[in-house]
Amino acid sequence: MKPTDFAKHLTEFLSVYLPSQKNVSKNTIHSYRDTFKLLIKYCQETKSIPAERITLDILTSGLLTGFLEWLETVRKCSISTRNQRLSAIHSFFRYVQAEEPSGLFHFQKVIAIPSKKANKTVVEHLTPEAMKLLLEQPDRGCLKGRRDLTLMSVLYDTGARVQELIDIKVSDLILDTPAVVVLTGKGNKTRRVPLMKNTLSLLERYIVENNLDKPWKNEYPLFTNNQKNKLTKEGIAYIISKYVELSRKTSTLVPSKVKPHMF
Repeated sequence: MKPTDFAKHLTEFLSVYLPSQKNVSKNTIHSYRDTFKLLIKYCQETKSIPAERITLDILTSGLLTGFLEWLETVRKCSISTRNQRLSAIHSFFRYVQAEEPSGLFHFQKVIAIPSKKANKTVVEHLTPEAMKLLLEQPDRGCLKGRRDLTLMSVLYDTGARVQELIDIKVSDLILDTPAVVVLTGKGNKTRRVPLMKNTLSLLERYIVENNLDKPWKNEYPLFTNNQKNKLTKEGIAYIISKYVELSRKTSTLVPSKVKPHMF
């Protein structure tokens, strides 16, 4: 069977255009890829259109609006997630309109689909007292406890997103005064964030006792699991929840649910 125009352009968009021409991060590419996996699933399950029959003509603004509603109502996605998926679709169709100008009118109708306004939410933060209590929980007498204390201290100092924390390499640390860590965010944009003196001391010890002070380990991930692999979002969520549970045995200063963005 001959590949459809959708299959052709989607493959080039994900494997060539985004990494080579736009130089976006792997995380962004994975997010875009997941958007189209969900779109294919939507076409198959709700429209009875198999993946091999999906064409650009089929992907009308009406069908795609239905997909966005399906994400909210069936998949229970937040408005923020819905808008992220729409952003991926917009990016794809902006790419396609340059490749297939004959479909410009159709593509621009898709690009005109608006984002959905979300109700403003109050961003929660831990109080200094709650943060102090949380940082007192890791067992400083063992390697894993010191890793967890160092990790949470870096998170508290920097306000890093979880993925930014995961992606920190040894070479991203500049421990000379003034000490900073280089965080790589969305679109591979970097920023330097200062580190407090206590966090610096924790990092210096952590690097030495984990043998990360060797030149050939500069590109190693800073925080790893028992298998020395880069931590995952789920792994970090588990670490935080473990110490939240310990904290709440002695005080209710720490909320029952603490997420990394609250640091």
